[in-house]
Amino acid sequence: MAERRVNVGWAEGLHARPASIFVRAATAAGVPVTIAKADGNPVNAASMLAVLGLGAQGGEEIVLASDAEGADIALDRLAKLVSEGLEELPETV
Repeated sequence: MAERRVNVGWAEGLHARPASIFVRAATAAGVPVTIAKADGNPVNAASMLAVLGLGAQGGEEIVLASDAEGADIALDRLAKLVSEGLEELPETV
């Protein structure tokens, strides 16, 4: 299983707009991805309710994981989005 550990780059954490941006990127990744707090249970990264339910705060470490083929590329893109706190989906997502 491929995984990436990153710190949330959005000051407000994965709430409202940042969560929406992340979920759209996770859905567009084309592979199933899970997201979890460093010490928590993984949830579906393409589910807005699940991502909001994490309550991930700015600066907090999260774990992105997938065991699908092509997961490394998808996880790299999602990790960049989360760690840099991007306000729009990059063209590469």
